[in-house]
Amino acid sequence: MLEAIRPIELVVGLLAAGATLVGLYIGYQAFRAWGRHRDPSMRFLALGLILLTVVTYSTSFVGTVLIHLRLLSLPQQDWFWLAVHASQFAGLVLIAYALHRRP
Repeated sequence: MLEAIRPIELVVGLLAAGATLVGLYIGYQAFRAWGRHRDPSMRFLALGLILLTVVTYSTSFVGTVLIHLRLLSLPQQDWFWLAVHASQFAGLVLIAYALHRRP
């Protein structure tokens, strides 16, 4: 049987959803800037922000739900969290590349 959601879990979920939406908005704006100016750095920045926020938070949310429903075994959870952290790392690498890229 599923447990009731505690208020703190609800707040954390809402903040994660909010961070996902804000990250998507910022990534979208960076893609628009890339379209206007054709600066490849903006494309890398947009991709990095989307990976860092949207992909990471969405994947983490889905994983948390699957864990709470006991649909992921412990070894599967390890691989799942590895994927979450790999998307965070890739997003940060793309952002760093965008900031240090020479035209």
